[in-house]
Amino acid sequence: MEARPSADDAALGREALSVLDANWTGAATVPAPGLYPHQWSLDSAFVTIGLARTNPERAKAELAGLLGGQWRTGMVPHILFRTAGGYFPGPSVWRSHEHAAAPRHVATSGLTQPPLQALAAWWIWRYATGREAADAFVRRLYPSLAAQHRYLETARDLGGAGLAAIVHPWESGMDDSPLWDEPLAALPAVRYAYHRELLPGRHPDNHHDRYVSLALGYRDSGYDPAYLRQEHPFAIEDPMFNGIWLASCEALAELAPVAGADPRPQREAAERIRTAMTARLWDPWDGLYYARDLRTGTPIPMASVGSFTPLVDPYLPTDRVRTLVTTLESGRFMGAAGYPVPSIDIRAAQFDRSRYWRGPSWVNTNWLLRHAALGHGLVDLAQALTACTLRLVRQAGFRECFDPFDGSGRGCRDFSWSAALTLDLLADADSREPGAHPAAGPQAGSVARARPGTFGA
Repeated sequence: MEARPSADDAALGREALSVLDANWTGAATVPAPGLYPHQWSLDSAFVTIGLARTNPERAKAELAGLLGGQWRTGMVPHILFRTAGGYFPGPSVWRSHEHAAAPRHVATSGLTQPPLQALAAWWIWRYATGREAADAFVRRLYPSLAAQHRYLETARDLGGAGLAAIVHPWESGMDDSPLWDEPLAALPAVRYAYHRELLPGRHPDNHHDRYVSLALGYRDSGYDPAYLRQEHPFAIEDPMFNGIWLASCEALAELAPVAGADPRPQREAAERIRTAMTARLWDPWDGLYYARDLRTGTPIPMASVGSFTPLVDPYLPTDRVRTLVTTLESGRFMGAAGYPVPSIDIRAAQFDRSRYWRGPSWVNTNWLLRHAALGHGLVDLAQALTACTLRLVRQAGFRECFDPFDGSGRGCRDFSWSAALTLDLLADADSREPGAHPAAGPQAGSVARARPGTFGA
């Protein structure tokens, strides 16, 4: 049953705001105190979405600050090192200052993450109470968002089919997923001297060493796109990354008229991604989207929460929506987990309820799937995901992730995207307007695609 506004909701909202205030550095929101002392791209996008209705000025500052660290290539780095806090690998590993395209005012990583930023900008614009200021904000950010998308089209279409390839597990948003085990195992074994005790519950065997090796190889190439095409040993077309990119293309098309831009390039990009995901990532026999390893030319046949992320496409055919939701609600995922959605198929040999993306449930992927459900008119599924997610944070706090069976918290405490997305869920409960979500556009499979309005009223 959908969570209803109550005094309990108000208290939970105050707690969430308190977490976000404590994690605010004055320039950005860190994911969590201690382990994550800098600004992460995907985290900031979720924080922006969560604050859009509660504290829109802070949401604007979060997103604008992140895009202020964008490289001149259009790449939005996955980390901006805004504080003196220790983290490995830090600025001395990435050496962004040696690259002419990197920003001069802040050190960054050389990788990117799922491009959720345009959807986050849309969220601010959609819920703004001052239209003139919101329009001005869109005009300010639109060139950066468009450049981010051009970067993915030109530098990351390593397979030549219209999809962006991730070149490191850190780019996926699901860092430690078993999806990456086989591609990593194919790399040469390597050992580095660093403190593995700083990485509890992560990286089986020496995978973290291979993570570091991948980063160093790309860095030593000068972050050269040609190196990625010709020599870099890790290149994967991931359905979660590309599903999020598709959603951001649709969002950017909606924002284009506000910015005085032509929406057609973004609509065409969304269609290319949609077509390529069907051709390259959709398995009609299993009825799931699978990641594709470009180095072996084969799919990675493991069902993960990312297999369902393409549901964020409001134009996904009705039969495919039905197939995906049937699996999502089955005993492989939501049907057997008291606190969904587990990050991989619970029947998989690699499933581990306690190890990050190898089993636990996450607020951000629950939110993405809820957002997708609303886009296809699946109100019952959306309400179930809302209720389950709010139950998790009420019981265990704003943890990084959660045990999918008993709901206990895992990873960091006071995790920013868990707090921020709780605010968004509560805002819907308070407004009683779940259909106001941007995904709530035309029904899945609809032939008539009203424009504008892809994402809502």
